[in-house]
Amino acid sequence: MDSVLNTFREFTKNGLGTPLLVVMMFSMMIVPLPPFALDLAFTFNIALALIIILVSIYTLRPLDFAVFPTVLLIATMLRLALNVASTRVVLLHGHTGTGAAGNVIESFGNFVVGGNYAVGFVVFAILVIINFVVVTKGAGRVSEVSARFTLDAMPGKQMAIDADLNSGLISQEEALRRREDISREADFYGSMDGASKFVRGDAIAGILIILINIIGGLAVGIGQHNLSFSVATQNYLLLSIGDGLVAQIPSLLLSTATAIIVTRVSASQNMGDTVVNQVFSDKRVWTVTAAIIGGMGLIPGMPNVVFLTIAGICLIFSRVTLLKSQEEESAEPEIDEEKETVQNDVELSWGDMQSVDVIRLEVGYRLISLVDKEQQGELIGRIKGVRKKVSQDLGFLLQPVHIRDNLDLPANNYRIVIQGVIEGEGEIYPERELAINPGNVNGKIEGIVTKDPAFEMEAIWIEASQRDQAQTLGYTVVDPSTVVATHLSKILRESAHYFLGYDETKQLLDKLAERSPQLVEDLVPKTLPMSAVVKVMQNLLQEGVPIRDIRTIVETLAEAANTSQNTDALTAMVRVALRRAIVQEINGMRKDLSVFTLSPKLEQLLQKTIHEGPESYFALEPTLAEKMQDSVRELAEQQEAVGLPPVLLVTSTLRVMLSKLFKTSVKNLHILSFDEIPESKRINIIASVGDQHDDIQQLPASVA
Repeated sequence: MDSVLNTFREFTKNGLGTPLLVVMMFSMMIVPLPPFALDLAFTFNIALALIIILVSIYTLRPLDFAVFPTVLLIATMLRLALNVASTRVVLLHGHTGTGAAGNVIESFGNFVVGGNYAVGFVVFAILVIINFVVVTKGAGRVSEVSARFTLDAMPGKQMAIDADLNSGLISQEEALRRREDISREADFYGSMDGASKFVRGDAIAGILIILINIIGGLAVGIGQHNLSFSVATQNYLLLSIGDGLVAQIPSLLLSTATAIIVTRVSASQNMGDTVVNQVFSDKRVWTVTAAIIGGMGLIPGMPNVVFLTIAGICLIFSRVTLLKSQEEESAEPEIDEEKETVQNDVELSWGDMQSVDVIRLEVGYRLISLVDKEQQGELIGRIKGVRKKVSQDLGFLLQPVHIRDNLDLPANNYRIVIQGVIEGEGEIYPERELAINPGNVNGKIEGIVTKDPAFEMEAIWIEASQRDQAQTLGYTVVDPSTVVATHLSKILRESAHYFLGYDETKQLLDKLAERSPQLVEDLVPKTLPMSAVVKVMQNLLQEGVPIRDIRTIVETLAEAANTSQNTDALTAMVRVALRRAIVQEINGMRKDLSVFTLSPKLEQLLQKTIHEGPESYFALEPTLAEKMQDSVRELAEQQEAVGLPPVLLVTSTLRVMLSKLFKTSVKNLHILSFDEIPESKRINIIASVGDQHDDIQQLPASVA
């Protein structure tokens, strides 16, 4: 058996299978076939239709059977070729008897006709009506609508993939795979829209072929072979109806397979499990049905036994469903009271003191399903992807994210805790999806109005069935797990300096020592203590500078430590060494760097207000600081409005303190010193802070 399968695979792999099948189909239209060959061909046609409909039922999602439109075309052409071959045999040899076209056609004709040709013709007509009017027409309409909505939703789906990629939820490979799936989905539904026309045309052809067989057969039998009308009717009508049934049954199966494929949802679900879970899992359905059928069974004159039997079966299913739901609700871990008592008697020890989780995610009870693998929760996998992506971007391994359920939280809320401090929280709806307004939507959609927890963009919680509509309107639609993962990714990047300690820094240096042992040995502890190295690394991360290039960082520290041990000064020197990577992260590959600076008078004023100490700061009047923040915020918004990153260019002595001053008041602002601009970049100064507001320079400074 294995050798036969291997031979078949090699045969099809060499590209001979499909051309040979096409040649055979067209040969059947031209070369007369003996009755036995017709029997084999018709039986194969029925088996092929059964295989196709079973594959359609057991396929988890439509794209898993993407070759279906091509298979549908080949199966349709095969059936039409058989119709041509059987019609030739019926018209040439039908006068010899009902077995002229083979046993399959004769058996189907006798079985359905049953001695009454009018009944046989009516049964055939009903099959044609079911196939043509109900199944084929409905499947064609669904294919057309699916193709239209799939194409309309493509831009929104592409934006959702880009959002996931930018937030670190997925890798480049996963993004490429998802884009390919979207392209394949559009091609599939477009092909299905055309393939449904094959089925519709096949149904029409079946009607015409049986009429041609009946009329042509009677004309040939009576006119050429001098048969009586009754004999001609018996022979040709039975052969025509049998031929039509043998063709219409596979046609109906293929039409049903088409309808099953185009009405399936895109998620990977088993059709049987989906129907059972969504249709028959509610005990109220069985109870109400049993009551109605039982009531009808009590009416005099009704078939009481049948109705009451069905009502009893429904009651049994209602009871089974109720017991199953109670078992699921009561499936909670039992408490061993004796064990608990023993534990309560033990004295408190240091082992009972719980350490603070570095990164913790707390969820309300309605969100537990998102982090439960047994309930197919996707959030754990997303969090692992976020941790991997952020670690790769920052240059060191983040601590694991500990997930806890918190009954003190509202049911739909979650909370992100960093070293015991709440850094973010939000509310999500597991059964809905979040439609985020990127600022250019062209319509409204019904739902629960909210804001995206991560970036505070306008958003709406919508039903899952509204996803395609929202994407068509321009919304970016994400599922609840993506919302939490995106929020977590943002907070991890902003809090990166909290995660780097002695252990992480030592591991980075140990890894570098495998390649450059002398470099690490000269730095720690000969030149700098480990605490200073850790502080410099934390400063870089706090300012949004990755530490991936650990070799450049260590080399710079080893060289600069001979002139200064101040960690702020060392951080500034490392930033200069990393200037190409810093500016590229901000400005991309653009040669021109558009910046705004401080006016000379304002810069001199700030220099005079610097308070020297362990941590330098500005001793400014509150009014002056507020005026500066407003001015910088205005220029930053102008830069973002034209699609450029807002960059403030200052002297190295002011950069650190201005970064602290504007960190929370001006979002997305990048502050660089003149020393941090690579030689390859051209600076384009667009404005100076203070020039447009004379009152800034007129305010007095309070020097401490």
